[in-house]
Amino acid sequence: MVVKKNKIGRVILYVVMILYALITLYPFLWALSASFEPLRVIVSGNMSLIPKAFTLDNYRYMFGTSALFPRWFLNSVIVSVLGTVINIFLNTMAGYALARLQFPGRQRIYYMFLTLMMIPAQVLLIPNYLILMNLGMLDTYQSLILPAAINIGNIFMMRQFFLSFPKDVEEAASIDGLSRVQTFFRIVFPLARPSIATQAIFTFMGFWNNFMQPMLYITTPTKYTLTLGLQSFTNQQAGVRWDHTMAASIISILPIVLLYIIFNKFFLQGIRMDNEK
Repeated sequence: MVVKKNKIGRVILYVVMILYALITLYPFLWALSASFEPLRVIVSGNMSLIPKAFTLDNYRYMFGTSALFPRWFLNSVIVSVLGTVINIFLNTMAGYALARLQFPGRQRIYYMFLTLMMIPAQVLLIPNYLILMNLGMLDTYQSLILPAAINIGNIFMMRQFFLSFPKDVEEAASIDGLSRVQTFFRIVFPLARPSIATQAIFTFMGFWNNFMQPMLYITTPTKYTLTLGLQSFTNQQAGVRWDHTMAASIISILPIVLLYIIFNKFFLQGIRMDNEK
């Protein structure tokens, strides 16, 4: 009887999850279909998930006629990659220091970080703007990367990982003559790949999907990121070009999907390790 109830419960759970997945997936499929349709079909109200007037003109426009879109894509790649690399090194080193090193005020710094996690990011927009303006960094890549060079949530995650990291490995490296810095980069850092991959995915997504900071800090069209460039499609006098917008949106999703596919193994391993802790 108990086994039968478990099977019924599992079937209900699967049905609910499948329905939720379909509801979540439908807007993406609609956007994908619209990216292969001409504007007249999209605005006609007769759109379907299978393109009726299949065309690649929207994608040709993005990478051919549109002179700015390839530049926006490149800008997003530069900001996202540099921001992610800087975050990985700084967050990982900070997490390691809080977990392993003994120095005055370590616990106070840790508690301060926990307190700062409770402050909404929107509160810092204007102070960051004023600081960047005084430093002459507005309308530059630095204005998008430096204010987000560290992430307290990721520092906390890496600290938790290193707290459970076996000290025997570090002690063995020390006996072999490695310094603390050498031990970190040659032993600890490579073994922390699951947590680093998890951090990399979320950090890259944060930079890639960021809209508020580019809108405030960037004014030159050639320096727009993809999110800000997509918004410019809605400001044309001829109205919203939904065909171009959908094609650009699909292209903007691809790097995130590829990143997840590449780091999927490490990402899932990192999630399991975090749950075990």
